[in-house]
Amino acid sequence: MRLRGIGGIGIGDDCAVIPIRRGHQALITTDFSLENVHFKRAWHPAETVGHRCLARGLSDIAAMGGEPVAAFLSLALPRSLPEGWVDGFLRGLLKLAAGFEVSLAGGDTAESPGGVLADIVVLGSVPTGKAVLRSGARPGDKIYVTGELGASAATLDLLSRKKIRSFDFPRHFYPMPRIDVGRFLRKRRLASAMIDISDGLSTDLGHLCEESRVGAEIRASAIPVALIGKPARKVELRFALHGGEDYELLFTVPRGKGVPSRIAGVAVTEIGQVTRGQGVFLEQDGVKSKLPPQGWEHFKKARTV
Repeated sequence: MRLRGIGGIGIGDDCAVIPIRRGHQALITTDFSLENVHFKRAWHPAETVGHRCLARGLSDIAAMGGEPVAAFLSLALPRSLPEGWVDGFLRGLLKLAAGFEVSLAGGDTAESPGGVLADIVVLGSVPTGKAVLRSGARPGDKIYVTGELGASAATLDLLSRKKIRSFDFPRHFYPMPRIDVGRFLRKRRLASAMIDISDGLSTDLGHLCEESRVGAEIRASAIPVALIGKPARKVELRFALHGGEDYELLFTVPRGKGVPSRIAGVAVTEIGQVTRGQGVFLEQDGVKSKLPPQGWEHFKKARTV
């Protein structure tokens, strides 16, 4: 099967054949979506699980300023799983893939002795030497985030306490990878470092600072806290600081470079600056205190959705 738009060969042979344009490097990322860790069938319709599965990988490509090319899906499924659930999962995944002109180029299926396990591999490309890394932030750089934060974690909190309707909370059930924003920042050479917010602002900012060997100070009043539900209401600040799965972009910009307030239709907000030394600090109501990473970290604590 020919791959759409890239001249390669996809599903049907032992391997996919995918060309990389001259002057470009490959970006490769992989992510698990595990039942009762990343989703629950009782809470998440099958289409949303498929969408979210691919969104995780596309968000990683966005964080490097790259262009997605192809995806590979491996599924381990319980024998008792209804065929309709699998059809819905694939509908959700393929609909998002079509929106970004990403081909499903291969994968594997197997029987799972427990719940659903989905592993997505996404291949992207970026001009040689132009990938936006986590390690480029410097003291004095300003810190920005896209969109609003905390919607996904706040939605999970509501799911754990009462029944809600998925279509009232699209940011959790249908997160949108910021491919166009990442590409804009890379092309305009604005971002000195970048990461996607998958584990929570406090944790992912800590990752960026660790790789860049810098510190950071952010302002609580500047953080774009999400509105969710109908009628819309602000989520608690703790969800914006520590909640994961927002899939927004967190990036730094050198002093003197102007950043639009909106990029590709997405709001962009300055929330702080990069500092010398170590540690991430939060300024709230005139008081500055250390902000430890309290987002999601595998093996540090048990977490189920």
